[in-house]
Amino acid sequence: MIKLHHTLILTLLVMTPGLASASTDHGKPAANHAVKTSQAVVNGPVPISESEQLKAIVGNLLQDNEAFADSRNEAYFRPLIAGQTPRATVVTCSDSRVHTHALDSTPDGDLFMVRNIGNQLATAEGSVEYGVHHLHTPLLIFVGHSSCGAIKAASGDYRKESKTIRRELDTIKIPKGGENLAGVKLNVNNQVAGAMKKFAHEVKGGHLTVIGAVYDFSNEFGKGYGRLNIINLNGETDSARIASSRLLSDAIEAKPVVSQKAGAARTTVKPQAAAAGSSDPHPYSYP
Repeated sequence: MIKLHHTLILTLLVMTPGLASASTDHGKPAANHAVKTSQAVVNGPVPISESEQLKAIVGNLLQDNEAFADSRNEAYFRPLIAGQTPRATVVTCSDSRVHTHALDSTPDGDLFMVRNIGNQLATAEGSVEYGVHHLHTPLLIFVGHSSCGAIKAASGDYRKESKTIRRELDTIKIPKGGENLAGVKLNVNNQVAGAMKKFAHEVKGGHLTVIGAVYDFSNEFGKGYGRLNIINLNGETDSARIASSRLLSDAIEAKPVVSQKAGAARTTVKPQAAAAGSSDPHPYSYP
């Protein structure tokens, strides 16, 4: 966003070459006009054409991708060519403020990402099922977030929204008029409950753990900005019990090991492979 803002400022200066020599209607020096313009740029976005905005956005994407590709060699990508063996299926909100770098410094091949309005199971059931049944991720995690627009909409009157948006908001089961963070937590817990029911066989067999969490970039939990707060562990919502659970305590104490990814230090859990000689890709049967 910073790069985009700088690009827009540069574009504005290029589009208005006479800006430095301009004067105000009251005959004040051009310098004052330039200062006011500069302050306007700092205080808020400067209107420019959609075509110029599009050029800036696409330019940023290409530049950032070039920097990403140039900073990694063939060895980084080679493990990805053979296929994917992600360690977790992650269901997050589509919100632009929620991205994988907040969860994993090197997400390539690590996280099977599913994104939708309100980090839901119901509106992306096939994608979630693929992660659990076909990719055999040992972890399914639902990540809500602070200041969630989907929760705000679902807790209010969204009858004027389009049919397609209403359909996705209808499956967020929270009270009307509630506080946003409470709605975020309830929604996450509802998603975990739904997943526990759908994947009960896998959870009971010890093949899957379902976690609910809230990415807090507003520090509403009071634990720091940008923290991932786990609020549900296989249906357990008591914070003390979650903190003292073997999974969490072992995870905190675990020492990272080097995975196949180029120089990435991490604790690696390899998904369970299919049974040898079996035509069924699943390592266990489903009822």
